[in-house]
Amino acid sequence: MALTGAMSAGISGLKTHMEALNTVGNNIANVNTYGYKPGRVTFLESIYSTQSAGSGGTAVVGSTNPRQTGYGVSIGTVDLDMSTQALESTGLATDLFIQGDGFFLVGPKMESITSAEDAKRLSLSRVGNFEFGPDGYLHDGQGNVVYGFLTANTKADGSLSDTAGTNGDAISTHLVPIRLPMKAVGDATDPNATQPGEALFPGVGTDGYNDYPQVGTNADASTGDFIDYSSLKIDENGRITCVNDDTEDPVTIGYIALAKVDNPNGLQHTSGPYFTCGDAAGDITLSAPGSSVTGYLNNQDDLGAQDLDEANRLSNASSTTLQPGFLEASGTDLATEFANMIIYQRGYQANTRIVTVTDSMLEELVNMKR
Repeated sequence: MALTGAMSAGISGLKTHMEALNTVGNNIANVNTYGYKPGRVTFLESIYSTQSAGSGGTAVVGSTNPRQTGYGVSIGTVDLDMSTQALESTGLATDLFIQGDGFFLVGPKMESITSAEDAKRLSLSRVGNFEFGPDGYLHDGQGNVVYGFLTANTKADGSLSDTAGTNGDAISTHLVPIRLPMKAVGDATDPNATQPGEALFPGVGTDGYNDYPQVGTNADASTGDFIDYSSLKIDENGRITCVNDDTEDPVTIGYIALAKVDNPNGLQHTSGPYFTCGDAAGDITLSAPGSSVTGYLNNQDDLGAQDLDEANRLSNASSTTLQPGFLEASGTDLATEFANMIIYQRGYQANTRIVTVTDSMLEELVNMKR
């Protein structure tokens, strides 16, 4: 029995150290991967067999300790180091480094986000390699669009308008894929009318959701195209600006959104730089860098605050900012990984000795009767 237990323990040690070495290999392979979060392995004792239970003793005899035999080791956890890593300069205006906690929200176009809980359907990423594509949407290197808050049209009193327009004086808090404003049909014959090529911003309906400009032939309708732009810039608060090439007017496109979770180590790694927010990650909190956009999701104001879930309030305590022109470097520490590689290799080697010694003892047992 003891020989079988030793063999089992040795085999479990071989498997566990090989799995730990897999984690080291993945960390080293991603030494130059932007935003990579390295894994850390912890070992856990395996099952125990109890040959004798302990006792507390009596008036006549003393106490005895339990006698147990262990059957090896297993992987306890593979934790991710989610701390902020070093900056790596790229020089591109639309590359963004998150200075602090938080993640970018990315996903498919036109996802319906009605609450903070809905935002869990999106993917989270620390890699801000963004650019506007020919379809007018801001997307990352893998084609997922970036979510945030768009500039909206307002009424004369400064409140959000329920129709699209050209003033763009406010920010809608409807969490949507970031896209360029539409290009107006305009009327060049009337200097007081909307001019051709002007930026058309969405209005916000009574339900709080954005109402985008429609394609048409009147001056205030859209041509169906996005504006032509230059001098694109994103500042530390996630504010995206550019210059409208048709009118040479400055345009604020919107603000990038960030998400934070209660337990970043509880996020589930999917593919590439993406994570999903499951139960282990806890609640999700939405904000803009530097609390540049506040209020409630879907443009709900304080008048209805008592009827709204507090989780749907955009955080106004976010100290996280963005650093344009940089990406987050890999978190792999080669010195640590090489040291762990040696430790795991020696552990694997030691467990092979257990297997070979146990084999020799079993051979002697078989050869007792010749």
